Amino acid sequence: MDQLDRDILAALAADSSAPVSQLARRFGVARSTVQARIERLERNGTIAGYTIRLGDNARTRRIHATALVQIEPRANAAVVTRLRAIPEIESCHTTSGRFDLILTLAADTTDRLDAVLDRIGAIEGVRGSESLIHLSRKFDRSI
Repeated sequence: MDQLDRDILAALAADSSAPVSQLARRFGVARSTVQARIERLERNGTIAGYTIRLGDNARTRRIHATALVQIEPRANAAVVTRLRAIPEIESCHTTSGRFDLILTLAADTTDRLDAVLDRIGAIEGVRGSESLIHLSRKFDRSI
């Protein structure tokens, strides 16, 4: 991967709907060069897909939380499978330390968030959890 590939990736990360012709002009290369680079990055798995980024108006309407989850030994795969079926869970990461999993959640209401946390706690193999409700966003480099 060279600098042009990195520049294309950065531009697409900022705006995945940017036209190829605009990217070509921006980087001073032929349109066919940008198109070929994007196709190669898709084929080799560097670009796994495209998505939308919600604006502040849509994001701020949802209540976000982090759940720290302790699970029983050897229950990881079964618990993660059950968690994957809960649409309010945006991500799930393994971790070291006192907790085994870190979940990020988003729900439309506090009642819905409470129900999701209850559902997580009821999963066989979940030993315990602690939840942290996000109050305000100071910055977010992932968006």
